[in-house]
Amino acid sequence: MDYQNRAGANKGSGGVAGASETAVDRRERLRKLALETIDLAKDPYILRTHLGTLECRLCLTLHVNEGSYLAHTQGKKHQTNLARRAARDNKDASLMIQAAPAAQQVKKKVFVKIGRPGYKIIKIREPVSQRMGLLFTVSLPEIKEGERPRRRFMSAFEQRREIPNRAFQYLVLAAEPYETIAFAVPSKEMVDQEEDPESVWEHWDQDEKVYSCQFLFK
Repeated sequence: MDYQNRAGANKGSGGVAGASETAVDRRERLRKLALETIDLAKDPYILRTHLGTLECRLCLTLHVNEGSYLAHTQGKKHQTNLARRAARDNKDASLMIQAAPAAQQVKKKVFVKIGRPGYKIIKIREPVSQRMGLLFTVSLPEIKEGERPRRRFMSAFEQRREIPNRAFQYLVLAAEPYETIAFAVPSKEMVDQEEDPESVWEHWDQDEKVYSCQFLFK
């Protein structure tokens, strides 16, 4: 047989390699190169399963051995996902840098607390409509000069001190340098102050340093 006219081949060779053989040879060369240069212990995306296989957590692919995994890391899919992850991380970092100055402007107020103030709670009944309500009186003799007590209502699911109970809500009162206190009250609908201005009443006695607050239930 005459081998002289076979294009690109010598006597005894297998002929010109096709596209599939070239791809297999390329993957094998990349695998050997990766085995020599890449430390799998430092790869954040490799995961060894209980079956002994390897999983790429970035691409969600399974591989039977380290060589197969390393060949995957040199492929187009893994490299594209790496580029996308890097772009997303850079975007998140830039957003955090932009948000940092605004967060630094809000500083938590720190002061020495002197304990809880004295208080008294009285059940009341409105004489005309016979609606029930509560009157709170809090004594604050050591309140900070120029400070005025602040109060607000809080639902049971906002607080983190007790197991939430939808049957209660909390009246929270704050006044420096005293500790913030909260009163658990029934979670009933209260009379809107716009409907009845006298249903919710509060008064701060600047001379006696006594804060009073009253509200009625519907």
